[in-house]
Amino acid sequence: MTFKTRLSACGAHLFDRASGMNVLLDEVRVAAEQFSPAPRYLSVALTNACELHCAYCYASKHAAALNPENVLAWAVELDAAGCLGVGFGGGEPTAYRRFPQLCADISQSTSMAVTFTTHGHRLTPGFVESLRGAVHFVRLSVDGIGPTYERLRGKPFTSVVRAASLLASLVPFGINTVVNADTIGELDAVAKFAVDVGAAELLLLPEQPTAATPGIGEADAQRLVAWISAAKAGVRLAISRTGLEAALPVAEALPGEHPLDAHMHVDAEGILRPHAYASTGTPVGASIMDAIQALRGPR
Repeated sequence: MTFKTRLSACGAHLFDRASGMNVLLDEVRVAAEQFSPAPRYLSVALTNACELHCAYCYASKHAAALNPENVLAWAVELDAAGCLGVGFGGGEPTAYRRFPQLCADISQSTSMAVTFTTHGHRLTPGFVESLRGAVHFVRLSVDGIGPTYERLRGKPFTSVVRAASLLASLVPFGINTVVNADTIGELDAVAKFAVDVGAAELLLLPEQPTAATPGIGEADAQRLVAWISAAKAGVRLAISRTGLEAALPVAEALPGEHPLDAHMHVDAEGILRPHAYASTGTPVGASIMDAIQALRGPR
């Protein structure tokens, strides 16, 4: 294993991108001037393009895409400043021009993990092979099973099954599920699907409010909490930071870590935000670290 070290108030964090192993040496006392200035993880919406039209999608619907040379330069800068991983989304990242080459360039030029989230419908054996050695983890979006998925996403569920099989031959992968009134009753089936296709994790995403939808209702949110508390899913569970985790037996990655030290997000217009749902942010220019410092403000 080859460990990368990130220093913070939490101690010395060792990370191996090939295996995904994390080791926190919390007995190590780190002086403030030695803290790694980059966030632990950066998510990037490479493009707003996506052929699906999911009503609950929060991504912007107007055309925009990042310059790949800029993304690579930001990645190199982040790597030197202690970032451990970059995750690509959108829109649909596999719709992004030169996506495999960008992943390969970042993987070769940095020590960061390269990950992405996909609906899976663009994956082919050739495309997946072009990503071999260039990515370290993938998330496949599966909102419901069979007819429910097809009604919500407008694509055949058999295509998702094929995508899962292709990803299983590439790297460890996880399943993402938006949880709302349509999918809350299918969590057992989704968990079984995750187990059957060999997924390493099931990430639950309580639906967020958008211009078209109000987000998950209170009753369904409580059903989700009850399901997680009682679940014997057979696969590792995770949940996005949407407030419900306060009612669940979740583990903090780094206890006491400031949210802006854990994660930031760049949208397809090059705006750095605290997270993907944030309404405001700061433009990224030549230096992403300058934008990070501006977003954080005085600490």
